[in-house]
Amino acid sequence: MKRRDFLRTSGLAFAGAVLLPQMMCVQLSSQKEDLPNMLAHFNVSENDLRKVMSVALEKGGEYADFYFQHSFSNTLVLQDGAVNRAASNIDYGVGIRVVSGDRQGYAFVENITLEEMIKAAKVASRIANGAAKVPPVKTDEKMFKNYYPILNSHEEQSIQEKMPYLQKLNDKLFALDSRVVKVNAMINDETSYILYYNSDGLLCHDVRPMVMISGSCVMQQGDRIENGGASRAARKDASFLTDDLVEEVVKEAFNKTNIMFEAVKPKGGEIPVVMSAGGSGILLHEAIGHAFEADFNRKNTSIFSDKLGKLICDKNISVVDDGTIEYDRGSINFDDEGIESQRTYIVKEGMLTSYLHDRISAKFYGIEPTGNGRRQSFRHIPIPRMRSTFMENGNCTEADIISSVKNGIFVDTFTNGQVQIGAGDFTFFVKTGYLIENGKLTKPIKDINIIGNGPKALADITMVANNLAIDQSTWTCGKDGQGCPVSQGLPSVLVKQLTVGGV
Repeated sequence: MKRRDFLRTSGLAFAGAVLLPQMMCVQLSSQKEDLPNMLAHFNVSENDLRKVMSVALEKGGEYADFYFQHSFSNTLVLQDGAVNRAASNIDYGVGIRVVSGDRQGYAFVENITLEEMIKAAKVASRIANGAAKVPPVKTDEKMFKNYYPILNSHEEQSIQEKMPYLQKLNDKLFALDSRVVKVNAMINDETSYILYYNSDGLLCHDVRPMVMISGSCVMQQGDRIENGGASRAARKDASFLTDDLVEEVVKEAFNKTNIMFEAVKPKGGEIPVVMSAGGSGILLHEAIGHAFEADFNRKNTSIFSDKLGKLICDKNISVVDDGTIEYDRGSINFDDEGIESQRTYIVKEGMLTSYLHDRISAKFYGIEPTGNGRRQSFRHIPIPRMRSTFMENGNCTEADIISSVKNGIFVDTFTNGQVQIGAGDFTFFVKTGYLIENGKLTKPIKDINIIGNGPKALADITMVANNLAIDQSTWTCGKDGQGCPVSQGLPSVLVKQLTVGGV
């Protein structure tokens, strides 16, 4: 069934580590839909867009934009040894925003007709109070580099083609060890058609794929039960699913669970902590990254509000937010305000060089946006959000770092955590890791919390390894009630002191 044959209903689809890929050559955006086809996809014309824009600007709004979205997702779930649940979901509509100063009027409709769009534009326009502005006469169609070309669409892949991957994941986990008593697994794919138009006359479009696979297992040894899991995600087409990928998820899920039977709880206190490469980047994202988002700094709620241009950590540290890594979960060809995606240095050689901006914060600071205006769907306004956030490589090895620690811990898997974004105070639950004793990894550890302050932890990083990895798990960032797909990474680093406590 083709996308236009679907019944259009409301509803939101829900949304390991690899070495950082080198920057790849990319083609100009030539997704399967060119502009005329994309306009037809949403059953609108350029003349319709101009008519609605006239209404959006009729009360003197300084700026307005339209965000059209048609997303469909498919989910397969395996439980109790078989694929026993499947679901498909469709989301369709347009959000209309009018900006006046730093105020925003917003309305959305799920029925894209000229009449309904004009009604929404009238609602959004009420944020302004002035003379009507003239809408753009000329349309400026813009093409962007394409970081996730689609060759084999998820639309063309049937449920029957996906099911064997889940069954293999299940069977392989059970075959590894007789202690495996339960396996859960899931595949989800989503494709979003995006059309964007603004009062500058910019008109652009995108087709955004997203796909993930996850697996978890429960193992029992005597009276003791442990569990662990793994997932992989990417902005990729149907070629994402392979036997090698299944094997990778199986091994990681099993190893994370199996090692828990040997794990101990370390003594609490303030001790050195070595963060492993990859998934430990969640600490960088949550405890530090949000404080770099420009809306928090514009409102003076971030600890970094007065630190722009100042040294905030060791000169060997550089932190990047990048939306241009090919096929990465956090990548976008352009953000949800029509700004071309880019690689942005937040921290360069220890100095805070940039915040992460949407159009509103960039205007406030008198600079160009950084391509970080993102939204969950057409029902939401765009706000500054991260994409793929990571620290660049240092000049030592992970072995160098571990050998420098007499007594500490090495952490490699985080789960739940809490962060106070303004001040950066955090608590993270460590699922797995190791004791470090006399410069060597010894016993596995589990079920501990690490407690600290993000900006202080950044300043307390004294060693950075050369093994940067971007974690490819199913990370979704929540902010202001919106979720956005992201990724993060880290080389192994030494934080000279964090508080460690048992659970």
